Amino acid sequence: MRLTNLADYAVVVMTAAAKSPERRLSAPEVALVTGIPVPTVAKLMGTLARAGLLAASRGAGGGFQFCRPAAEVSIAAIIEAVDGPIALTQCQHPADGVTASDCSIGSSCSVRGHWAPINRAVRDALGAVTLADLIQPVVARESVTA
Repeated sequence: MRLTNLADYAVVVMTAAAKSPERRLSAPEVALVTGIPVPTVAKLMGTLARAGLLAASRGAGGGFQFCRPAAEVSIAAIIEAVDGPIALTQCQHPADGVTASDCSIGSSCSVRGHWAPINRAVRDALGAVTLADLIQPVVARESVTA
């Protein structure tokens, strides 16, 4: 399983915003801090603002500002803002509009109905991790050797 590049970048952008919640940030500022190209950052910040995860303001002092406490923004919410509902298979992704008849094995697939609880478990796991968790320094763990 792999996140799309945009979902991955959205988490990075939101982490950068969460580190400076009181500041209005421009796409070029965030691009400089994150290393993500300015056009991609601008697109993502607009998408995240439409999802209510960032607040957008226009004008000379405009930009994007973090608008919720970091502990209230889950990684699942960020991914879903960019990619839509979390689903591991295309036949279970409501945004794609794919039905069993669109799949070459859809009519005889014995596992299609079992994906919903799996998708829920993945979403719940991503929902349990917040931006507050990601802005904390990484604690080095000692490696265990046998």
